[in-house]
Amino acid sequence: MAHVLIVDDERDLAELIDFNLRGAGFSTRLAFTGEAALAAAREQSPDVVLLDLMLPDLSGIEVCRHLRANSQLRDVLIVMLTAKSEEADRIRGFEVGADDYVVKPFSVRELVLRLKAILRRSTAPNDSPPPLALGPLRLDVTAHRFYVDGQETSLTALEFRLMEHLMARLGRVQTREQLLEEVWGLSSALETRTIDTHVMRLRDKLGSARALLETVRGVGYRIVDPAAG
Repeated sequence: MAHVLIVDDERDLAELIDFNLRGAGFSTRLAFTGEAALAAAREQSPDVVLLDLMLPDLSGIEVCRHLRANSQLRDVLIVMLTAKSEEADRIRGFEVGADDYVVKPFSVRELVLRLKAILRRSTAPNDSPPPLALGPLRLDVTAHRFYVDGQETSLTALEFRLMEHLMARLGRVQTREQLLEEVWGLSSALETRTIDTHVMRLRDKLGSARALLETVRGVGYRIVDPAAG
């Protein structure tokens, strides 16, 4: 039975989610502030944290950052609850390690199905792909680790997904719109210059391999094979 920590200061909504998740077979715990959420997570490590962005003390972004910084909690699945107008906040959530998001208002039934799908993805090690390797780069999808010249390099959850997406499509240009939809899971109508910022940060972490992440002017980005030159 998966344990879900529900973090939302809208008590009626939190209790409705709690009722439905229990009915679907989850165990649950409620927290109405960021500090209460962190205390509850330390007391009983959840499988999933359902985390509202807007809280009365710490923001959901801050709570997410604290969870990812805790060695006992860094692998907990985090699903952000956001309003439709908060696409920029969803990007920030992915930056600090959120795994998924659900937009308010939402169907509680849809939420239950989304959580089950996320848990299925996270507990399917037999279907995990082999590590991706390219020149000095090695990305271990199963262990969620990334190496440059044999040295482990820390990536945010979003940077890791971006790197995986590009390495799996070696040599193929990915447009900014494709990346926004397929990596960020956001509408391509959003300002795509946010992609450029993240690619620049990712490139800085590639060290000797930074030239392998190419910009195709006016189109997008690709990872190239150093042996192809």
